[in-house]
Amino acid sequence: MARNGDTKTPSDLDFADTLWQAADKLRGTVDAAEYKHVVLGLLFLKYISDSFESRRAKLNEELEADGIAGAQLEKLLEYRDEYTAERVFWVPPEARWKNLQNQAAQPNIAEQIDEAIYAVERDNPNLQNKLPRDYARRGIEPVKMKGLIDLIATIGFKGTHKQARDTLGRVYEYFLGKFAQAEGKLGGEFYTPRCVVRVLVEMLEPYEGRVYDPCCGSGGMFVQSEQFVEAHGGNTRDISIYGQESNPTTWRLAHMNLAMHTIEANLGPQPADTFLRDLHPDLKADYILANPPFNVSDWSGQLLENDVRWRFGKPPNGNANYAWIQHFIHHLAVPNGRGGGVAGFVMANGSLSSNTGGEGEIRRKIVEADLVDCIVAMPAQLFYTTGIPVCLWFLTRDKSGKNIKQGGRDRKGQTLFIDARKLGTMQTRTLRVLSDGERSPGDADLPPTSDIGRIVYAFRQWRGEPAPAWWDEKELGEWAYRDIPGFCKSATIAEIEKHGFVLTPGRYVGAEEQEDDAEPFADKFPRLVVELEEHFARGDELIKTIREQLSRVGYGA
Repeated sequence: MARNGDTKTPSDLDFADTLWQAADKLRGTVDAAEYKHVVLGLLFLKYISDSFESRRAKLNEELEADGIAGAQLEKLLEYRDEYTAERVFWVPPEARWKNLQNQAAQPNIAEQIDEAIYAVERDNPNLQNKLPRDYARRGIEPVKMKGLIDLIATIGFKGTHKQARDTLGRVYEYFLGKFAQAEGKLGGEFYTPRCVVRVLVEMLEPYEGRVYDPCCGSGGMFVQSEQFVEAHGGNTRDISIYGQESNPTTWRLAHMNLAMHTIEANLGPQPADTFLRDLHPDLKADYILANPPFNVSDWSGQLLENDVRWRFGKPPNGNANYAWIQHFIHHLAVPNGRGGGVAGFVMANGSLSSNTGGEGEIRRKIVEADLVDCIVAMPAQLFYTTGIPVCLWFLTRDKSGKNIKQGGRDRKGQTLFIDARKLGTMQTRTLRVLSDGERSPGDADLPPTSDIGRIVYAFRQWRGEPAPAWWDEKELGEWAYRDIPGFCKSATIAEIEKHGFVLTPGRYVGAEEQEDDAEPFADKFPRLVVELEEHFARGDELIKTIREQLSRVGYGA
């Protein structure tokens, strides 16, 4: 196959892990939730400073080639427009990394970092109030702050500006994941595992249009969406990013993350609660990707009794799941000549079957409106925050196939169910990962035999998308959808109705086919009976031994 999907990318996982281990040693007794902002803020300062110095060096070459030197050269090198015109942040002298590193041994280094960040915000209005400016308050020992600055200084952002950006962006994302793991349950407020995000992005394929995440955390959905566009040779300027986040510190993390990936986004003028204050009330999105908080009970539902978003029924005040689902539907673009809006989001498994507070009736109406495109049951232990299994919902305004490039299959009145609960491998004792989840999105890096590949290609085949150019039918089989017992099943609305509008994939996909071992039943049955008798005999021996041991300590005497 003409693909490079099975080779490990030279990205930076080993390099980033070494950095993480060194940085974590410097943390000492500082809580991970506090330390996160210290480290990630410094990484951001290092990035914008390196980008600035890279542009400055190039500008210096251009000016010297024009015969400019001396005081005039120095003056022009400090001309702000020469940087902002190239989408490079202007970094004032006091905030440049070289200056901070030279002052790192000073006992007031934390105050100097706060002043540097203030100067960056002052001179870059689009960063105003979006960076952490509380280093002095966090009480990190000066010697540890110096160690952290020296450590981050070792990160060499070499090559082109884009390569440097990608390197630090990847390190930043890796650190987000590690902090989420260190924080445990609280980490879910800002981070969705990369492998889960990749499934959503690969399924929705956001080539162009408006991308929206109303609970965007640190912005991972947006980063992978842009990476998907780049991997397919598209123009990232063809997508517009809209988001919202209620947590102020997480909102700042998102702005730093997106800025390092040079992603322009509208996250609203300040953090805000999506239900009580929708910052994009008129937005009709082409793509919605989200991981809303699960089963939230205090979402202020009693204040929103007659909200326009509750088209399919008022969500129960004690659970926000169907408030989120209807919020997504409300913001989906209506069908047009090339299809309608599509949404992919994470939900607790209870959303598939619950009838509490009228949720079952809301779900029935959504199914009958033919909005449910696909449901994927995911394995347990994919999240740092919870070990419970979750599911992915995919909704669409138009199942005609018009929103698929080169045309797709008409799937009106049908829903695809995928049971992926057996996929994935345990990375640690408590964390499972899906294979091929660490790479950036793109067909060329998605082996069809990987965990994510199995899910994504089943969905694309079902939708009638054309086969990738590298697909080899002799090696991989015919590019055509088929129901696979135990894994995937295409069901009609009538079939879903027979199951009481419960959307649990296991109800539809059935049991996995078992391989025939070719042993005749007449031979197998006597052999199994003999084995069973041997187990019974062994069980009797164990019971006898246990009773003897108990009698020695006076039990049963």
